[in-house]
Amino acid sequence: MTRQQLLLDIRPEDAPSLDNFVVGDNAELMARLTGLADPRVFDQIFLWGPPGSGRSHLLRGAQAKAKARARPVMRIDGAALGDELAPAPGSLLIVDDVEALSEIAQITLFRTFNAARLVGLALLLAGETPPLRLALREDLRTRIGATLVYEVKPLSEADKADALRRHAHARGMRVDKSLIAYLLRHGRRDLPSLLGVLDALDRASLEQQRALTLPLLRDVLQTIMEFDDGPRAF
Repeated sequence: MTRQQLLLDIRPEDAPSLDNFVVGDNAELMARLTGLADPRVFDQIFLWGPPGSGRSHLLRGAQAKAKARARPVMRIDGAALGDELAPAPGSLLIVDDVEALSEIAQITLFRTFNAARLVGLALLLAGETPPLRLALREDLRTRIGATLVYEVKPLSEADKADALRRHAHARGMRVDKSLIAYLLRHGRRDLPSLLGVLDALDRASLEQQRALTLPLLRDVLQTIMEFDDGPRAF
């Protein structure tokens, strides 16, 4: 198996949804996001967390849930927002990476806040930091701070181990707990990357006709890490 094949293998197969997000300590946030699918709910929510926290997964999941309930959705990245924003009345507006908003875009979003209640608009915003640390216009930053603010809480090691076991079971993999422990120690910290390594391990096992063993896991990790940032010893 080539490095390029491995990198292609670790792409996620399932579309992000609220149903396949590992909840951990985010139960209240999940309930709020699920509620946004209801066209009668007009919550204004800001969620924050660093890259790899699951923030984008949750936004896509909320978008999919709303569409499944026939609620109109507009989703846009902060860097792409300009001086016009016209979500349909009663819809869900999702804006990611609010820290990337230009000066003009910040005014646009502030005006949208002002009109949201009048047109029955629900808002779901996201960024890397809590509102107090956002480098935005004070009026917009204050508005964001007045929403329902949630940090995407990181998963515990036990949560990650459980997610890896369930993912392996769903793929028909018989993975010893020692492999999962090793992956948690030596793999990347975010769950999508860990699940991707597990998928790559499964494919390597099938293609090379090798058992799911620690040496094979080391080979897979070594190949991925060498491509990313140079050789590492496992």
